[in-house]
Amino acid sequence: MSKILKELCNFVFALIDILLVFRFVLKLLAANAGASFVTWIYNTTQPLLNPFLMIFPIPKIKGGFTLEFTTLFAIFAYTFIGYLIREVLATMSDKK
Repeated sequence: MSKILKELCNFVFALIDILLVFRFVLKLLAANAGASFVTWIYNTTQPLLNPFLMIFPIPKIKGGFTLEFTTLFAIFAYTFIGYLIREVLATMSDKK
């Protein structure tokens, strides 16, 4: 059972990281927010960023490019949280 939980944890946090990386790259390259894929990425990842909003400034570069440090921090944070959960699951399975 713990193997299934570890794999599920890996999948969920990898998916979160992938979505956040897409958001970071799209913002960095000033993707058209009117495009349906871009809008979907922004809408899907916004709840993931809410705990980290207002921590860092969001500098805008000439031409509409945006460097979102909040997204970079969220990627780091969710990766670390996923690691901690996997370690807890590994510890729990070792005790049995």
